[in-house]
Amino acid sequence: MRKQYSHLVQLPMLACILLFFSGCLKDKLTKTYKIIYPVYEEKSTVLANIKANKPAAIGKPGKIFLYGNYIFLNEIDKGVHIIDNSNPSSPVNVAFINIPGNLDIAVKGSTLYADFYTDLLAIDISNPLQAKMGKLLRRIFPERQWTNGFNPDSNRVIVGWIEKDTTVTIERDGRPIGIGWGCANCMFAADANSSGNKSSVPGIAGSMSRFALVNDYLYAVNQSTLNAISVANPGDPVFASANWVGWNIETVYPFKDKLFIGSSTGMFIFDIGNAANPERRGSFTHARACDPVVADDKYAFVTLRTGSFCDGTSNQLDVVNVEDVYSPRLVKTYGLTNPHGLAKDGNLLFICDGKDGLKVYDAGNVSNLNLLQHIKGMETYDAIAWNKRLLVVTTEGLRQYDYSDLNSIKLLSTIVTGK
Repeated sequence: MRKQYSHLVQLPMLACILLFFSGCLKDKLTKTYKIIYPVYEEKSTVLANIKANKPAAIGKPGKIFLYGNYIFLNEIDKGVHIIDNSNPSSPVNVAFINIPGNLDIAVKGSTLYADFYTDLLAIDISNPLQAKMGKLLRRIFPERQWTNGFNPDSNRVIVGWIEKDTTVTIERDGRPIGIGWGCANCMFAADANSSGNKSSVPGIAGSMSRFALVNDYLYAVNQSTLNAISVANPGDPVFASANWVGWNIETVYPFKDKLFIGSSTGMFIFDIGNAANPERRGSFTHARACDPVVADDKYAFVTLRTGSFCDGTSNQLDVVNVEDVYSPRLVKTYGLTNPHGLAKDGNLLFICDGKDGLKVYDAGNVSNLNLLQHIKGMETYDAIAWNKRLLVVTTEGLRQYDYSDLNSIKLLSTIVTGK
């Protein structure tokens, strides 16, 4: 049985406080706050339900991973949609894995890796329609112990939220009377929307991912640390090492023997020649902003944006020369609207520019990017480009494009939210 708990505002006490102060005010003002109540479930019950269930409607799509004939799409804080993409013109949502607190995903062989609040799960997807729980590694993401101000204990898991509007009387300076601990609606995280046959399609993640798979290692970043996890036996991940990176780490992007790690204040480059224990090389500092990264042999492409939990001040693309990994240098900055994820295929650069849609550039000359296409009418979040196919996560769902003809990029299919 699910139980509901609230540690934010005790309504009877609030009512008494409001009555006490109401006589002191000549001019009464009111303000409505969104109170958030967590819904708990026993952890044993939640773990038992981490398996393939009936397909569910897409609500708030997040991270994306392409592997073989399947697309794995994160439903923010709820789990993973499994989409059969054998026919990109007609993808089929075939199953849903319930994973409360899930934000990131990656796949190697027949194993799906997914975060479960603080923990990392290995899920057997040898038959995606009969996916089942495997191994659990604890506290890979310790910062997620607290969720919207609540701390799940070892026996219970937050599986959902109930929102309730509460109107209170406030003073002229805007402070709620009798409420000295802040507003509930300030705590509701929402930046995530605010990446043939199996052998033919490699595992590819979007640029917003905190997971990177390189050969026999899964690299997972938390708020401050780069974790190396051996997946030589995919179903039996083994923790190898933890390397301090810095604060407010957000994303990791692999390219050959390097990892490009994005944070709210800069980009860090790690060498994975020693796969079990990555070594830091250089870094590039920028103004505070969220910054997913993609890279090639010579350049890293970093998007910075405002309007997020990162408190960014710029909306731009930074092109950084990384030929000398010990001393990256800025080549040029391009202004954008509100960029999020990005993808690169050869000289083509795809940028998800938030409410300004999708922008496709010829990046053959990084000092003079040439805008080839601008697809509007959607709010974009992240993208994966591979073999002339583009997957784009939007606030409305998932879109697929054929970009074999750059003069006429063709929409192949759309899976919209609510379906």
